[in-house]
Amino acid sequence: MAILNFLNYWLDHAPRRIYGLIAFTCLALLGYGQYLQHVVGLNPCPMCIVQRYAMFLVAVCAVLAGATGKKGLQTTGGLLLIVVAIGGAYTAARQSWLQWYPPEVSSCGRDLYGMIEAFPLQRVIPMIFRGSGDCTAIDWTFLGGTIANWAFLCFCGMGLAALLLVWRAFRGSAATA
Repeated sequence: MAILNFLNYWLDHAPRRIYGLIAFTCLALLGYGQYLQHVVGLNPCPMCIVQRYAMFLVAVCAVLAGATGKKGLQTTGGLLLIVVAIGGAYTAARQSWLQWYPPEVSSCGRDLYGMIEAFPLQRVIPMIFRGSGDCTAIDWTFLGGTIANWAFLCFCGMGLAALLLVWRAFRGSAATA
């Protein structure tokens, strides 16, 4: 019962802090992704890049929702966050499915040197941001989950937190009306 009271208190009295925590979590996860890419040497696949963009957009929505004290703007930011989190969760779920059931022929992208040899430089630069790793490869695990599995859980958790905040805002505005 104390946990529910604690959760209710934070949802009602500190939505800006929750949005701040979501934004901080997104930036920390993006930073860890950069560490895995540039220090550990894991190449992101195109689905990983899409998840990074979604994570960045979730952070932007959380910052915008948390930066204002107005319930209407917080609700709009929360709704946008939910939509982006659903898209990120879908991409992570799809990648997890591909990792569990890899297709016979898998090709998620070309390697950097192959792109430089085959295309002019002005076409190579945008291709770099598409990722070059294999979407079905499992290069990293933590507690039995791959990066895509953990990304799915994070997107679901952040989307659920925003959903609770939006629901509480609607419920609170309906009670005062």
